[in-house]
Amino acid sequence: MTIGNSQIRKRVIALVLCIGALPFVFNAGAYGREEAKGETKQSTAEWLWEDYKKPVGLTYNAQARVQAAYLWRGLYTGAANIQASANVGYGGLYVDMWWNIGVTDWTFRTFQPEVDLSLGFRRWGLDIFALYVYNFNTGFFDFGNYPDKGNRLEIDAAYTLSEKVPLKFLWSSRVAASDCYVNAAGDTVRAFSSYFELSYTHRFPLGFSLYGAVGMTPWKSIYSDFDKDFAVVNVELRARKDWSVSTRCGMMLQVQLTVNPNALASNRATARWHPYAPEGQSINANITYGVYLK
Repeated sequence: MTIGNSQIRKRVIALVLCIGALPFVFNAGAYGREEAKGETKQSTAEWLWEDYKKPVGLTYNAQARVQAAYLWRGLYTGAANIQASANVGYGGLYVDMWWNIGVTDWTFRTFQPEVDLSLGFRRWGLDIFALYVYNFNTGFFDFGNYPDKGNRLEIDAAYTLSEKVPLKFLWSSRVAASDCYVNAAGDTVRAFSSYFELSYTHRFPLGFSLYGAVGMTPWKSIYSDFDKDFAVVNVELRARKDWSVSTRCGMMLQVQLTVNPNALASNRATARWHPYAPEGQSINANITYGVYLK
């Protein structure tokens, strides 16, 4: 069964509306209890912005994790891996370095080291950053346009309403990368592959949290194999449990399920799991264990 663009758009709108309503559903009870206690009612602006204090001094954090799979924006990009990151910031400006060492599939024949470097500014719930991805298969400054090789540079912007209503919007566009396709006229077209995501995280007592996201590409891009002008490429759900080891250190365990509706509509057979061809799947799962500095 093939799902048309109009049907996909309707489903996206429905998912967006559902996720958009989650903050109000989850927070309505807590807000009502505060009113019942006779607490002073805050204006909407104060309620949303009160947790966005100006960053003061030097900030830092780090984490390391072991995963069964490397899932990214609805795409399977690797099997078992070890990932680590470190972030240093001052006054809203920050530098982030992220590493991945893992295998491409469950044959364990090919490793794919990767380093991501980010430079950004985070304030008032807004996070704008440049992301450089180095895949170790070409020169450091090589952005050559050839399949599955070279590096990439993205410009990303994210906005989170507040800590009380953690509804997040993300837009990402490639500005330099292996990111071209040939159109019907035979011309090579740079895609500027872009990804838009709407996500929400709800935190429960005892360190439990639930994360949901819907991601889509607005035009022909690498996320849809340059096949469609619009496609929903990621519906994701994560359940996570955190433990505090100390005031600055913690541990986490997370399970994740992702569905790529675009791939599933194109070829329903890809829903089956295959250890030697996981990159063609439209349904994937993952489990992660990590430690981190707060």
